Amino acid sequence: MDDAVRIVETAPTPTAVVSETTTWEDFPQVWGALLGEVWAFLRGSGLTTGRNVMLYKDDQPSVEVGVCVDRAFARSGRVEPSALPAGRAATAVARGAPSPEGLARAHAAVHEWCAANGHALTGVRWEIYGHWLDDQDPALYETEVYWLVAGDPVAQR
Repeated sequence: MDDAVRIVETAPTPTAVVSETTTWEDFPQVWGALLGEVWAFLRGSGLTTGRNVMLYKDDQPSVEVGVCVDRAFARSGRVEPSALPAGRAATAVARGAPSPEGLARAHAAVHEWCAANGHALTGVRWEIYGHWLDDQDPALYETEVYWLVAGDPVAQR
């Protein structure tokens, strides 16, 4: 975990996603299938793809699971165009192969830093996962964690 939390300006980043409202208990079992739906669509879409993402709109959680893409596109089944939010966000980097514990530490670091530095969070947050290479040292893997800071407008879609 990289303990360096900072405030950044985020631009709206186009994504291809499947939206779902679930529970925290069920989410670990459903996110893989949601991401699989997106990748099945992307294989023949002609879109340029980037990293996997998970956007948490609230604490239910209402989530968007998907992939960064280069542009908007027409909805296909449950796969729809969306975007990661624009605005001021607090961010940290979790290092190492993704794990619930590692991600929880990164999210907690953002919460603690924001509380100590007078930044209120909106509850909207997202994770951007690094590209995984089969021969890569897991310690080199990075997941970026972002939380929108209150008082900044969320990009309307």
